[in-house]
Amino acid sequence: MTTPPSTPDTTEQKAIGIFERYLSVWVLICIVLGVAIGKYLPVVPQTLSKFEYAHVSFPIAILIWLMIYPMMLKIDFACITDCFKHPKGLSVTLLTNWFIKPFTMYLFALLFFTVVFRNFISPELGKEYLAGAILLGAAPCTAMVFVWSHLTKGNPGYTLLQVAINDLIILVAFVPIVTLLLGISDISIPYDTLFLSVLLFVVIPFLAGFLTRRHYIRKNGQIRFEKEFLPKFKHITVAAL
Repeated sequence: MTTPPSTPDTTEQKAIGIFERYLSVWVLICIVLGVAIGKYLPVVPQTLSKFEYAHVSFPIAILIWLMIYPMMLKIDFACITDCFKHPKGLSVTLLTNWFIKPFTMYLFALLFFTVVFRNFISPELGKEYLAGAILLGAAPCTAMVFVWSHLTKGNPGYTLLQVAINDLIILVAFVPIVTLLLGISDISIPYDTLFLSVLLFVVIPFLAGFLTRRHYIRKNGQIRFEKEFLPKFKHITVAAL
C-alpha cells in the first residue's frame, strides 16, 4: 500500500503567518479601498484603463505574474507521473473543479444577479457581474490551495500533484467552458480577450516558473532551490496579492 508523494521540505508543519491568518481581513480592506478609490479618485481607474489591450489590463497582469510566478516555482511537474498511483483524491478534485464548480458558480451567479438583486442593479450591470462570475468559476484556485492544505494538515506533496495537473488542464479547458457558459447567457466576450487572458495569466507564469525551476535546480541543486531561492519570493507574492 502506497502513500501520496511528499517532499522533505514541505512536510514540516510551519506556523501560519499573520498574513495568512488574517487573510479575510486583508481582502475586506482591499475591497473597501478599491471601491473608495474608484468612487473618489476616478483618475486612477481612468489612467489604468489606458494600459489595456482586448479589455485586459497590463498593470493587473504584472501584479498577477508577481503573485503566480512564485507559486509556479513550487510545483514539481515531474510528480505528475505519480498521479495514477493515487487516483481517488485526484478524481474528486478534477470532478469538482471541472464538472461541478463552473456550473454551480454559474447557477448561483445567475440566481443572485438576475433574480435576487434585480431591483438593486441594472440588467447590463447584472450581465457584467455574471460574466465575471463565469470567468472566476471556470478557473480553479491554485495559489491559496497550499495555504488551505497546510491549515488542514494535508499532504503537501499530494497538494503539489493536484495543483500541477489542474494548471495543465487550465490551458485547454478554460476557454471552452467559459465560451459555453457565456453563450448560454447571451454574453459576448471577444475570443482575443479569452485567449490573451489564458496566455498572460496562465501560460507565461507557467513557463517562467517551470523553466526557472529546472535551470536553477540543474545549476545549484534541489536543496539550495528550496532553502535559498524560494524564500526570496515570499514577500513579493504577499505585496502583489
